[in-house]
Parts: sequence; structure tokens; C-alpha cells
Amino acid sequence: MPSMGLIVQKFGGTSVGDAQKIHRAARRAIRAKLHGQRVVMVVSAMGRTTDKLVALAREVSSTPPKRELDVLLTTGEQVSIALMAMAIHEGGHEAISLTAAQLGLMTDSVHTRARIQRIERQRLERELEKGRIVIVAGFQGIDQAGEITTLGRGASDTTAAALAAVLRADACEIYTDVDGVYTADPRLVPNARKIDRISYDEMLEMAAAGAGVMHARAIEFGMRFSVPIHVRSSLTDVHGTMIMTETQGMEAIAIRSVTLREDLAAIFIIGMSNDPGLVSTLFSEIAKHNIVVDDIIRNIYDNGQRANIGFVIPAESSAVAREVTDRLAKEHGFQSVEHHSRVSKVSAIGVGMRSHSGVAAKMFQALSDAGIEIHTISTSEIVIGCVVSSGDGPRALTAVHDAFELSNPNGAGDAT
Repeated sequence: MPSMGLIVQKFGGTSVGDAQKIHRAARRAIRAKLHGQRVVMVVSAMGRTTDKLVALAREVSSTPPKRELDVLLTTGEQVSIALMAMAIHEGGHEAISLTAAQLGLMTDSVHTRARIQRIERQRLERELEKGRIVIVAGFQGIDQAGEITTLGRGASDTTAAALAAVLRADACEIYTDVDGVYTADPRLVPNARKIDRISYDEMLEMAAAGAGVMHARAIEFGMRFSVPIHVRSSLTDVHGTMIMTETQGMEAIAIRSVTLREDLAAIFIIGMSNDPGLVSTLFSEIAKHNIVVDDIIRNIYDNGQRANIGFVIPAESSAVAREVTDRLAKEHGFQSVEHHSRVSKVSAIGVGMRSHSGVAAKMFQALSDAGIEIHTISTSEIVIGCVVSSGDGPRALTAVHDAFELSNPNGAGDAT
């Protein structure tokens, strides 16, 4: 048998939704062990368990205390890891389930969105030395005071990538109900194509721009510690998508993928004084309410005396942002404030933008040909994003995907 490597396998809620699926995941772990790997599993709560627990909490309390919500939600993963250990034992192999507290996965003290600070290795290494498959509860941690915390929805990916980094694993396998990362959401673009390889940078941008396949913090861990992440289906043995360090050949493709976010709102302030201090006041007031601002556009007119400014925020923050901007409009004499409670953002992503010209022009032409008005434009080294009306989002996604021929594996992403 070859020398034993180490692999981290993460199974999401849909991959452990019932007893049959739990046994299937257990067989994957056992097979990896029989092939000479030491195996650490990270498991999410079963199916829609977390959603059901959140709904139950809100039946009991209109505003559940975040500490108690964390205590409640982590029970879902505790059920999953125990059942997974039972399934592996049933398959004739040793396994042990560990909560975050038992493992020593330490976080800060921010309930419902804590960040990992360190992971103790001793318990993990002891159990692996005994030849056991170790099953860790995803999504959860514990702070210095011994309080239970959670890392945010979908953050079992982050648990897995962090463990892979700490243990210097050979790979981190993310098992889902899809067979990889696609050039666009295949539910909206039926001819979207699975991507074989994608860089950490591209995947990070995809996550930020609305792709729900991977949690952004998980990709950050993989990139920082050079851990290859394999996104693959829990239903088949087909090769999925490798998220990895950028290679020279990746720049041959201008656009790797197109994403759509539909959970956004936009605010446009017309006719404010062109005073840097006033701009600072505006965004300081927005920040006080923990509102994350995305795109910002600004244009100056009237011989530099007046300015218009627009910005994009999560739709869930639109009511609070409206109150803030309407108040500031009265206090500082803005001409008007326009609120758009629902807008969409289509983004074209690819490291090849660094070496290809004409990408922006092609994207704008595709949207124009489809009769779609662009409200705002944002650019970075590898992303071009256009905010459009919410009803135009799916059409915009398809138009840009088709313009770059992303369904064609031979000419995908060409800007010419």
C-alpha cells in the first residue's frame, strides 16, 4: 500500500439528507481509506434542517438572541456527525464524531458569523493515528469563553478548507448535488458547461458575484495555503472542478464564467454638494448600520460644485439605507434620492482579461443587442459587472454567456 496521505471530504446537507445518502457518503470515506488515505470528513446538517430550526426559533421569538440561535443551529450538525459515524461503523470501519468544542476549533465571539482563529491539531492527529475516520461538525466553532458560535450559512465549506490547511491535506473534496462549477448557473442557462479547472481568484470572484457553489472564505483558505479544492458530485464518480493555483494556460481564456446576483438594491443620490466630507458622512452613516456597499459610481457637474452618486447594497438592507439617505437628503439639501429596491448584477469573470482586449466592449454590445439597459458598471482586474433591472437579470446572463460562447469548450471566453 502506498504511504498514507490525507484527504478532507465535505458533505453538504443535500448529500446527507437521509439514511441512504449518509451510507453513500460513508462508503466514499471508507473507499478513500482503503486506497491508503487518512480521512477527515466534514458534515453539514441534514437537508433543510437548519432552515427548519431557524423557522422554529422565529415561531418562539420574533428576534431570537444570536447566542441562543447558535446553540440551536449547531444541533443539526451534531445529529449528522453521529449518524455518519454509525454508518461507518456499520460498514466495518472505525470512526469518531467530534463537535467543534471536542476538536478545538476556536473562533472569535461574533455569534452567527464568527471567523476561525485557530484549530487544535492534537485530538485530530490522535484519532487518525488510531486508524479512525474522523467526522467533524461543519459550520460551528467555540470561542475563548467556551461559547458556541456559528460561521455563517453555508460555512461548512470553510470548516473543511480550514482543516485541510491546518492538516496540510493533499486535497479538500467538496461533495454537492452538482458535478462541478459551471460557466453559468445551469438552471438559468441550460447550455452552461462544466469547468474542469479554475483559479482561486476566479472562484473567489464568482462566489462574491453570486455563484452559490462554494463559500468565499473556504476559497480564501485554499488559496492562502495552496490546498487544491475539488468540487464534485456526491452521486457519481465523475471528475468535477479543480480550484487551484493559476497556471499560465488559464489566461488563454478571456472569460471563464458569468454570474448573476438578484438580491441587490440600488440608491442614486442626485444633486448633492461636491464635498468630500459629505461623501464621507454618507458612507459613515451607511456603515453604522453594518450595510455592505458594492459598486459606487460618482459624476461631477456644474463646474465641480455638484455631484451625483449611486451605490449598490444587499436588498435586505434597502429599507434601512432608504431611511439613512432620506434623512441626509433633508439635512444636506440633496436634489433627490432614487431608491430601487430590486436590481440584478451580471458579472463576467476571467483571469484572461489581463491579456485580452475588447472584453468590456463585447459585453456591453451583448447587453445592448438584447435591449437591456445598464444602470451601473464596475470593473476590476478580472471582473466586469453591470447592474441591470431585476426583470432583465436572467436575459442579461444568457446574453453575455452566449456572446462569449462559453458553452463551446474550444472557443470559450474568446473576446474577439
